[in-house]
Formats: sequence, structure tokens, C-alpha cells
Amino acid sequence: MDFSLLSEALNSKSYEKVADICDEHMLQVAAEGVAFQDDWPYAIHLLGHIYAGDINSMRFLWKSMPATVKEGNPEVIAAWKIGQKLWVRDYGGVYEAIRGYDWSQEAQGLVAAFSDLYTKNMFQLLQSAYSTISIQDTALFLGMSEDDATTFVQQQGWAVDPASQMLTVKKQPIVTEQKLDARKLQNLTEYVFHLEH
Repeated sequence: MDFSLLSEALNSKSYEKVADICDEHMLQVAAEGVAFQDDWPYAIHLLGHIYAGDINSMRFLWKSMPATVKEGNPEVIAAWKIGQKLWVRDYGGVYEAIRGYDWSQEAQGLVAAFSDLYTKNMFQLLQSAYSTISIQDTALFLGMSEDDATTFVQQQGWAVDPASQMLTVKKQPIVTEQKLDARKLQNLTEYVFHLEH
């Protein structure tokens, strides 16, 4: 089987394309009647769905895998653990599952990119959902030690109260973009011109 498109996506760090490439290639080889189950990069395929945030597709892929792969491939099992933690919203468990396995060379970049993306998303979630939050909870959500989490959020402008071990969230200003196309501007100009004359 030719995994050149997949290799190219991984090498160029186009991780958002991995799941789609794997899905299309799987459909193609299955339609051709090629036995692909033994050679299929299931771990990368699962991780691609996880990176894309498509947990349902990840679950369906898991269900379609041969039992021998589910039970005998440690990297597939490790990828599945991440997906399980995401499914039950065990935020700290996601980081534990990521750190709990020594990923292969081809999966390392994808897992590291997902970890960074997940941390960024968790930080944005905390920022929008809380006005104050404990350092301990912040560390859990961000997958960091309490000291690292405190340093990280302070760099983002959050305030720390050492006595209560609470963080005050700095809200990002809401930016609204007004779109004014030429046609609307022309109509407004004509209206004002009409009112003046």
C-alpha cells in the first residue's frame, strides 16, 4: 500500500489532514478488495481523528478494528486511551494518557501537536468560563504542575493570590468585526445624498 500522502502530511506537519487521508485511503483499498488490516497505521489513524476533534469517527474506527490489533498493538491501545479520556471529559487523564506511552517516531509529532492544541483549547475554555479558579484546578486542566501552570497563566496576564491559591482570569477583549462591503457603502451614500437634497 502507498502511504506517501500520509507520510507527506506527517512530515509537513499538516496534522489536520491525517484523518481525511487515512479515511479516503481506507475506503479506496477496501473498495479494491485489498486485505489491509495487517499493515494499516491504525494508531496514526486514531490520532488523526483525535487531533481533528472527531471523537465519533475515532470511536467508529476503533469498533471496526480487528480484535488482534486492539489487543496486540500497544500504540493503538495508547491512542485509544487518549480518546477514552476525551470521551468522558477527563481533562487531566488526557495528559496522563499522552505522557503514559513512549510514542513511535512517526506518531511523536502528531501527539505533541495534539497536546499543544489541547492545552491551548483548555486555556481558552478556562478563560471564557471562569473569573477566578484555583491553581490546582488550572494545573489539572492544562496538564502542568502547579508552578508551571501559575507561570503560564501569569504570562497571559492572570493575577495570582498566593494566600488563597486562586487565580483571577484576565478576560480577552471581545473583538467584533464589522463587514462593510462596497454595495452597502454605496447604498448608504445614496441615502444620505438623497436626504441632503
